[in-house]
Amino acid sequence: MVEEVATEEANNNNNNHPRSHDGEEPEEGEILSDDESQTRAVIVESHPLEHPWTFWFDNPSAKSKQAAWGSSIRPVYTFSTIEHFWGLYNNVHHPSKLAVGADFHCFKNNIEPKWEDPVCANGGKWTVSFTRGKSDTCWLYTLLAMIGEQFDHGDEICGAVVNVRAKQEKIALWTKNAANEVAQVSIGRQWKEFLDYSDSVGFIFHDDAKKLDRNAKNRYTV
Repeated sequence: MVEEVATEEANNNNNNHPRSHDGEEPEEGEILSDDESQTRAVIVESHPLEHPWTFWFDNPSAKSKQAAWGSSIRPVYTFSTIEHFWGLYNNVHHPSKLAVGADFHCFKNNIEPKWEDPVCANGGKWTVSFTRGKSDTCWLYTLLAMIGEQFDHGDEICGAVVNVRAKQEKIALWTKNAANEVAQVSIGRQWKEFLDYSDSVGFIFHDDAKKLDRNAKNRYTV
């Protein structure tokens, strides 16, 4: 599935250049006849994903210290095919272009990127860190691994979020059942392989984060 997702953009780009009946590209400004237009029409095959996914955005300008955490998070796009994903991905800002303070999420449809969501409530997250402006490629690889169902314990995946801050960017992978150590460690190891990430990665329970905030410790490390 990841191979299909990763090559779809290139295939779409190749299909965007009309050619004349003799194989040559039309001259600039050339008007095609109706017959030629019809014969050059490209039927784009749809490749459904196993799950629909939703992008959520937490706008830093909408946040305030008085507002409840997560109250400014809004769903912005839902997609369910490879083609729709690439259409969205190619037209939204990547992490390096987002404003400081922004949070951009991609979660399975009907799962909100909040601790309070019933699916996330007993879960936790793996987190990787990057210097400012350096997370774009790993964000894409994370999205492809998720929507392409590349994890052995894919049912455990809730979604991912990239947090853009002044000095660094973080990508966190949220999962359902934090206490399932075997599944969480498997996910962490596979994620590192997908990203070719060499530093240690830690897993924090959401319950610990809620109770201890920044003092929460990693329960698992890979």
